Amino acid sequence: MLKTVQTRQPRWVVMGVSGCGKSAIGRQLAQAFGVPFLEGDAYHSTANIAKMAAGMPLTDTDRADWLWTLHREIRSARIQGTGLVLSCSALKRRYRDLLRSADPELRFAHLAGPRELIAERMAARQGHYMPATLLDSQLATLEPLHDDEAGIVLDISSPPAELVQQILKT
Repeated sequence: MLKTVQTRQPRWVVMGVSGCGKSAIGRQLAQAFGVPFLEGDAYHSTANIAKMAAGMPLTDTDRADWLWTLHREIRSARIQGTGLVLSCSALKRRYRDLLRSADPELRFAHLAGPRELIAERMAARQGHYMPATLLDSQLATLEPLHDDEAGIVLDISSPPAELVQQILKT
């Protein structure tokens, strides 16, 4: 049996649909906390990336191994007593519940905003496999944070530094 180290090291998931700024905010937040940043997209299988690049939304089955891998990363950080910030869409409550089962202290920063703004951001970025055509399927899948989930909902129309400060204050 693994022993859990008690710690105050922060562990956060920066969540939301593609194009909302998870990676940028996550990197800044990790730097502010002085903890590692994990890019959730880097953990997708090549099959998942190919599927999304082809404009096909992922199913729960497609996401299962990816979410379990992220679960293991969170669990490892909790056991080691280290902090981390992870970018992950975490679109559904059950996905967040799975991630939270790795660490009951895990918190979520949900980056939310109008579809038009997110679509503009997706259209402006280069070199990302996720096409803007998948935005509507992500928005349809998204289950916002519930009142009983530890975290904060942030308006992405605010400057990134302000969003990070809002998270740090919670």
